[in-house]
Formats: sequence, structure tokens, C-alpha cells
Amino acid sequence: MPGSATTPASEQDNTLLRAAIWMIGAILSFSAMAIAGREASLSLDTFEIMMYRSFVGVIVVAAAITVLRRWHMVTTKRLAQHGLRNMAHFTGQNLWFYAVSVIPLAQVFALEFTSPIWVILLAPLLLGEKLTRMRGIAVTLGFIGILIVARPSPTTFNIGLACAAGSAIFFALTNIATKRLTRNESIWSIMFWLTTMQLIMGILFAGWDFDITLPDAQSLPFILIIGCAGLSAHFCITNALSLAPAALVVPIDFARLPFIALLGWLIYGESVEIWLFVGAALILAGNFINIVSSRQQ
Repeated sequence: MPGSATTPASEQDNTLLRAAIWMIGAILSFSAMAIAGREASLSLDTFEIMMYRSFVGVIVVAAAITVLRRWHMVTTKRLAQHGLRNMAHFTGQNLWFYAVSVIPLAQVFALEFTSPIWVILLAPLLLGEKLTRMRGIAVTLGFIGILIVARPSPTTFNIGLACAAGSAIFFALTNIATKRLTRNESIWSIMFWLTTMQLIMGILFAGWDFDITLPDAQSLPFILIIGCAGLSAHFCITNALSLAPAALVVPIDFARLPFIALLGWLIYGESVEIWLFVGAALILAGNFINIVSSRQQ
């Protein structure tokens, strides 16, 4: 029928929409993981949280691969790349779990959102993606917005802020490594090695002193949430990165900021100031500019 064929432009729009939907799933997953991580940190340290999270992850991923008969898609060809990616993520995730336990959730997420800035800046070097003038504007707006939200100063700076800021760099490296892996590796292979390698890392770091705290009835549900939400977040991000450029996909996660601020206010009574929304508006404006410029290329 005339006009029924899908045009290249509409195909691109559909691809971008699918990537955006996957990132919405990641936003919900990361928010659930932040709240569960704060609750679990009352009785477990970050290495123990990562160990139990990865243990849950290995079980879920292995079961899914078995049920769906995807073991042939799990390869050992790029274990070194998987190892580097998962070491970066393990480091960033430990810093992140500590940060959510000591500073407001919105502040953690705001500082974590420097990760897309690092991705946009590093993607041309590591992925061969273009750093256009419009993306440069998007980075500038996003960075200004983050500074407005976090408003760090010598009198308010603490280890929690440093950990949140540091986690962003390692998450950026993780996202870039994920994008490189999606060129040759299946999502199932990436997820399997993510959980398996990080379980080994978690055991080594949590058990170095031969003192590992077992989860109790109060912390166990939160460990299960962390494990499932962590897998869901990475599954969503990996799918999104397989559909669209990293510099376009990752900034969509900026929408998590006002969402987690609302949850922090409702659950923990954390204050929500007007500056949070001013900064979020600039961040979202930068995100919009990046999406529009990417669609026009």
C-alpha cells in the first residue's frame, strides 16, 4: 500500500523510542536499588551488599539463560574486556552504595549524573562517536545543572560526596566498555560475566578479613531487591546501548533526578529545594538538545 512502507526516518524514531523505553526501565530499577541499598547498609557493608547482590544475579541470569536456551550465546572470547568492564563497575557500585547510605539520595544521583558528561566527552576517543557542538552545549548545560543541584563547597564537602562523584567516573567507563562489548557480545554473555566476575570480586573483598555478615530477616528482602533491580538496570541499559549511541542513550537517565528526589522526600523526609528543580531543568534541557541534535545527524 502507498505510504505503508517504513521510512528510514521513522525507523530511526522507532529505534530511539525503544532505547528511551529501556532507559525508563533503568531509571525505575536504579531508584529501587538506591532505596534498598540504604536499608541494607544498616547491617551490611558495601562489599557484602555487592557479594549478595551478585549471588542473586548469578542465579537469576543462569536460570534465564537455561530456560531460554541461550548458553550458546555466552562466550569466553573477550574475558579481558569483560574483566576490565566489571572491575570498573564493581568499584563504581561500591562507591555508590556507600554514598546512598550517608548523603541525600538526590545529591547522590546529581553527582552521579556527571557520568553522562564523561561518556559524551570520552565517547569520541573510545568509541569513535562524534562530539558535536550541540552535544558540547548539552554537556555544559548538564554540568551547570548538576552544580546547582549539588552546590558543593569546602564547608559541605565530605566523603559521601567524594564517593558519589568518583562513582560517576567509573560508571562512565562501564558504559563505554558496555557499548564496545555490544558490538560483538550478546546481552546474555555480558550479563553472565557481569554477575559471575562481580561475585568473585565480592567474595574476595568481603571475606578478606574472614568476617562476612549473613543477611537477616530484615536485610534479606532488600538484598533480593538489589539483586533483581541491579540486573534489570543493566539489562535495560545494555539493550538501550545496543540500539543507540552512548552519548544519546545515557543522558536520558537524567530524568531519574527529580524522581529520586520525590522518593527521598516521601520516604525519608529529605528536603527538596527549588534549586533542585532549577538544576534538573537545565539538565533536562541539555538532554533534550542532545536528543534533537542526534536525530538530525
